[in-house]
Amino acid sequence: MGFPAEWRKCSRTVLLDSCTWTLSYWNNTVAAGSKPGVIIILDTITGSQIAVLSEHTDEVRCVTFSSDGASLVSGSDDCTIKLWDVQTGGVIKTFSGHTSKVLSVSISSDCTMIASGSHDYSICLWDVQTGGCQHVIKQQGHIYHVSFSLTNPQHLISLCGPLLWQWDTNGHQTSPPFETSCIAFSPNGTQFVLCCRAVVTVQNSDSRITVAKFQVASGNTQHCCFSLDGSLVAVAAGRIIYVWDIISSNPHLVETFIGHAGNIISLAFSSPSTLISASVDKSVKFWQISALPTDLAMIDPELTPIPLPLVSSINLQARDGIALSSDTNGVVKTWDIPASLCKALSKSPAEDYKHGDTKLINNRLVFTWYRDGKISIWDPEKGKFLLQAKVSEDNILGLRISGDGFNIFYISGEIIQVWDIWTGEAVGRVEPDSYGPRLLAMDGSKIWIEDMVRGSLGWDFGTLGSPLVELSTQPLEMLHLNDTKLWDNRQYRIQDIVTRRIAFQLPEKFQNHVVEVQWNGQYLVISLRSEKELILELPPAFFQ
Repeated sequence: MGFPAEWRKCSRTVLLDSCTWTLSYWNNTVAAGSKPGVIIILDTITGSQIAVLSEHTDEVRCVTFSSDGASLVSGSDDCTIKLWDVQTGGVIKTFSGHTSKVLSVSISSDCTMIASGSHDYSICLWDVQTGGCQHVIKQQGHIYHVSFSLTNPQHLISLCGPLLWQWDTNGHQTSPPFETSCIAFSPNGTQFVLCCRAVVTVQNSDSRITVAKFQVASGNTQHCCFSLDGSLVAVAAGRIIYVWDIISSNPHLVETFIGHAGNIISLAFSSPSTLISASVDKSVKFWQISALPTDLAMIDPELTPIPLPLVSSINLQARDGIALSSDTNGVVKTWDIPASLCKALSKSPAEDYKHGDTKLINNRLVFTWYRDGKISIWDPEKGKFLLQAKVSEDNILGLRISGDGFNIFYISGEIIQVWDIWTGEAVGRVEPDSYGPRLLAMDGSKIWIEDMVRGSLGWDFGTLGSPLVELSTQPLEMLHLNDTKLWDNRQYRIQDIVTRRIAFQLPEKFQNHVVEVQWNGQYLVISLRSEKELILELPPAFFQ
């Protein structure tokens, strides 16, 4: 079993309740218009939902942020356009006048006028201050796209059927129409990309000189956009996304993204290296562009990527539908497994620690780590330490919170020690006299390790003050995660304890990048050094 190719580039998938028709990005925030008449606001860094705007009474077909990011404009099947205050989430104005669904909206760069294109064959130009309609432009078909020029707020374009039209804000046509299926302006307005069936052309806005020209093999192009620095162009055709470098001496294709189960209906860049896509499959995907065309510092020093901290631990709580990851800066992320998004962030005092573990216990987060010969247990809710304890051994192999949330286990090459999480008192310790021990399983106060010579060893530490009991039986799980040391590489695999049959092995290309792996019989969670967490669902039938 291998990994789908797109997992190497799709860093996050956000699943929504219904189809997302449109995306708009501003300053680490993306607005997604969807079917139930709501606009979902997502944080592009964590993928978490920030707000839901729900004043429309029918599907939201189009959204766009103003040039200053203070406002958001939306159009809906309820025939209205709404202007939102981004800070408060409230409606500033509602513009009414269309007799059918609104398919596209745009706000001028000076934020004085809104253009809306509708299914009723008309473009309306609205005065933002008064809310009144200044001009109505009638066309011979549905208006699928309207957009103000980024450099001239008195100029706008519209897409009606296969033709692109150009207008001034008095409603006068300024030049003959020409054929295209979609268009997008560069962030500084100096260039635009035109898509006509399978042909993609990038032109200078003033001179109309062609900068680059490409052909899409997979069929008709429907959506396109520029990256924030203007160096890349992304185009969607069906379920496939193509990304081109357009500023190098030899413009060329740098990425092809495949992963959506349905046609893509909107694209937006959230950084020079991150592209967001929305599809009729009810998902929003975040794609990482691995081959940037040029050094970002040469374009804009402020866009130079800052090295991200490494993921250092991960904890799978599949029954709760979550996985918890922590990085070397002490940031803990709570991941929603079904939705594949980060739903919460927490910060601890931990930095540059060697081993750690995180667990959500009765909706209360607990974070523990080891550093400089000392174990710390941190309670983020109260902002204080539950325990700070010195340990004698530095050859630490693992630090784990028990499944029931009562105990913390410290495993080294020579000793296993246990503390009560909430009281900080020592529960017990054992010196297993093992060679190369490896954590095998935990169950409440019980722990099993696997010795390279003696096999499985287990103990029950019981409760505070109770005697230590050595276990003769194997843990309940008949399959366990095995990370056998082989020369300088680790071979991560799921192996039957009794028969030693290997049921699953992590592909070789990932082996040297693994920080931690956990498996609970259904989900396999893998933390990679590339700041990514991968979640594989391995149902019981997979092992039969």
